[in-house]
Amino acid sequence: QAPVTPAVKPLSLDVLKKQDDVTSGAVLALLKGDAAFRKLSVSEGNDIITRDAQDDTSLALGIDIAVKKGILPATPDVSAVKKISVAGKSAEAVSRELLGHLGPVSSSSSDSAAEGRVIVLQGLSGTGKGTTVAKLQAALPRCVCWSNGNVFRSLTHLASQEIDAAKQDFTEAALTAELMARLVARLSFDKFDDGFDVVIDGTQRVSAIANTDLKAPHISKRVPLVASQTQGEVVKFASGAVRTLQAAGSTVILEGRAQTLNHIPTPTRFELVIEDTSILGQRRAAQRVMARALEMVGDDRGDAAVSHTVFAAATAVNMGSAIVSFELLEKQNDATSTAVCEQLKLEAAFHGLSEKEELDIITRD
Repeated sequence: QAPVTPAVKPLSLDVLKKQDDVTSGAVLALLKGDAAFRKLSVSEGNDIITRDAQDDTSLALGIDIAVKKGILPATPDVSAVKKISVAGKSAEAVSRELLGHLGPVSSSSSDSAAEGRVIVLQGLSGTGKGTTVAKLQAALPRCVCWSNGNVFRSLTHLASQEIDAAKQDFTEAALTAELMARLVARLSFDKFDDGFDVVIDGTQRVSAIANTDLKAPHISKRVPLVASQTQGEVVKFASGAVRTLQAAGSTVILEGRAQTLNHIPTPTRFELVIEDTSILGQRRAAQRVMARALEMVGDDRGDAAVSHTVFAAATAVNMGSAIVSFELLEKQNDATSTAVCEQLKLEAAFHGLSEKEELDIITRD
């Protein structure tokens, strides 16, 4: 079933280059009857549901560990969640609807005396949380989006220093409650002239090492294990940080899954929902196809050429095959024909054409 799309723009090169919800809407409209895209959508939808179920299980285990440590309550007091259906709506329309529920918003970006607010945005993968957050940040003054990523990485960095110095194996057993409590105590959330930052040991700003020390390969490899054991510690740290930002007059948005967001106290809670979960797969498939099409298309291409490229991209993504770029297509050599054969080897129309060409060759010979 194809999703209902609002006022879809024709798929021109300019629209393809946007790589946003307008692009995905145009791709969905163009490919709604395409067999390769339909197959890809089903696959993507199944992957989303499977991954979300796995994430739910992992988060539930992490929250259970935090409850047993006494860091988080077993039954948090959660305010009512306002559900917003995103089916058939652009990201702009969804953000406008959400903003309407917030009530009047001061347009001043300098009135720091007014207390800000904390907005929680939850929903399944593929519902457009990230895009909606970007729209909200553009519309709301003094708006920031909180992410736990660097807090997890900071804890992983500190744990690695201690465990490696002790020449221990970096295992779940090494991440004791005592160790993690000591490491969390080394983190703070402080104000500087250019804004707030997570700080290690009162001096090291995390933003200064976010793309260096915290992105080291061994840290990235170890983050999932640390995250599984420190959901409670990080949620509690985040709750304090967003309260600090709110008191300073900022609007803070947290987006993610309900299991952790339920422990962030705020009356302003939203959930993006899609009643027909098959649309999740279509949206994610459109995002993959439009990204591949942008790699394949050349500059200054007409609308017809762009559309043909999108169909080819759908087939390429569906098969997981190599890209037939415009540069490769221009060569018109054996490399081009090999790539085209690989791209179209599952296409019924191509098989029919191949049989006809084979028969013509035999007849002529």
